[in-house]
Amino acid sequence: MQHVSKRNINPHAVGEEVISLMSIRNGGPELNFTETLPTEMSVRIFGELDMRSLCRASVTCKRWNVIIEGSDNLWRSHCLSTLAVCHREVDGDRSDGLSWKVTLVRNYQKSCVKRRWLKGKYSNILCAEDLPPNSMCPLDVETWGEILEAELER
Repeated sequence: MQHVSKRNINPHAVGEEVISLMSIRNGGPELNFTETLPTEMSVRIFGELDMRSLCRASVTCKRWNVIIEGSDNLWRSHCLSTLAVCHREVDGDRSDGLSWKVTLVRNYQKSCVKRRWLKGKYSNILCAEDLPPNSMCPLDVETWGEILEAELER
């Protein structure tokens, strides 16, 4: 007795579907989500990325770059984390009318360096030669004062 499937599947049709999907994927026009979704939805998706991933996504293709560079709010949340460490710098840049992205780019490295110093990462450093690479950048007098106070409290 021959087993009859309850599904009515034509194996040739399934094969043709797979072949047509593969041809679209391998040589035909590929659509990415930014071409099919409204821009607002794409911005929400990009908004879930961390800063490094957002920067990488912005150089993926022209369409992604236009969306990411055109949405200042994508950079705002990342800039606010920098604001937690570099109040004066971020507030100054924003009052000068700079965008969130420009403000972030101008202050990100400084905020990372300052955060590491304030957490005591360099407390055991005895001389400048012992400093790891990328552990220094220009800091203002007030920032060095904060770092000195944190070191003296340790």
